[in-house]
Amino acid sequence: MKYRQRPHSLTGLPACLGLIGCILAAHPIRSDAIIFESTADAGYNTNAPTGDLADSGWQFQGRWGNYLGTPIAPNLFITAKHVGGGAGQLFDFRGRTYVTINSFVDPASDLRIWEVCGIFTEFAKLVANGGEIGKPLVVFGRGTQRGAEVLVDDGLGTSLKGWEWGPTDHVQRWGENIVSEIADGGGNIGELIAATFDSPGGANESHLSPGDSGGGVFIRENGIWKLAGINYSVDGPFNTSTNGNGFNAAIFDDGGLYTKPLGEQWVYSVDLPVDKPSSFYATRIFSNLTWINSIIAQHAVTSYPPILQSATSLDESFADDTDALVDELTGTIMIDAPTETTFLRLRGCDPWEMDSMEFLNGKWILHYRAP
Repeated sequence: MKYRQRPHSLTGLPACLGLIGCILAAHPIRSDAIIFESTADAGYNTNAPTGDLADSGWQFQGRWGNYLGTPIAPNLFITAKHVGGGAGQLFDFRGRTYVTINSFVDPASDLRIWEVCGIFTEFAKLVANGGEIGKPLVVFGRGTQRGAEVLVDDGLGTSLKGWEWGPTDHVQRWGENIVSEIADGGGNIGELIAATFDSPGGANESHLSPGDSGGGVFIRENGIWKLAGINYSVDGPFNTSTNGNGFNAAIFDDGGLYTKPLGEQWVYSVDLPVDKPSSFYATRIFSNLTWINSIIAQHAVTSYPPILQSATSLDESFADDTDALVDELTGTIMIDAPTETTFLRLRGCDPWEMDSMEFLNGKWILHYRAP
């Protein structure tokens, strides 16, 4: 998760919180669960939503290190660019582990698409029509638990303003909110979906914290839950005075607190009768559909056929046979008949085995199948 240095408007440039995730500008924090307005129960919303929220995106969340990613094509998933990662790392989805083999970075946003070796059984649909403002959303993450109360002395007593980020547990949770606006992230960040942390909110009213980066935001479009955003940043930091670095928190009213616009000094936020909630932000999918669809068009596949490898001795390394002709329809591989002793094997994203071989017109026909 990135941390957004909050001016009183919502158009300030978000600042990176760290090297691989949601972290403060100069102080890396590795944290991972959604914070709720209604409860501090660490076990709240740790299973897939049901009823009216069934199939609202939980089924499309996969684990990418300490973060989340969302499959968007048979062999591609999308997540936040700033959480990092590399080829050869593992993506866990529906009980199966996939190895990443390539990635594609959007120069105009915080999005990164990863290609995996293997085929997903299902993948999310993408919001195609925009119009997100005012729509209910379901958000997923692995951020911190809810921490200590943030209290402000108003002269007559203390008023609750929100909660600090709590302990890390890497547990996946879901929450609800409503899209409040489309914010301008500026620079190479682009448009962001914003949602305010309101009190009183519904039972699932939620905010984000470090570790929620990369999680999906889903809204209904034409009756179908579709991916609308990828978690990016939150407002902050906050302070009860002008001293020190302040603290990180899910705030439903910053009145009476100090906020710190990017590169500026602490600014007092007047405590008004109406709450001034902080927000979380997700990179807007709709704004980046052209780039996303271009990657899908170029790199999405529905199968990874086996690759034949050969060696003339078991003491030497096997090499790919670039002349082998693979026919996925018949499950065969054709090669020229070797002129010397040759050892063969198959490699691929899925397990394969050769179950028979025949000789035809000077060619070897190898029959393969899944074990």
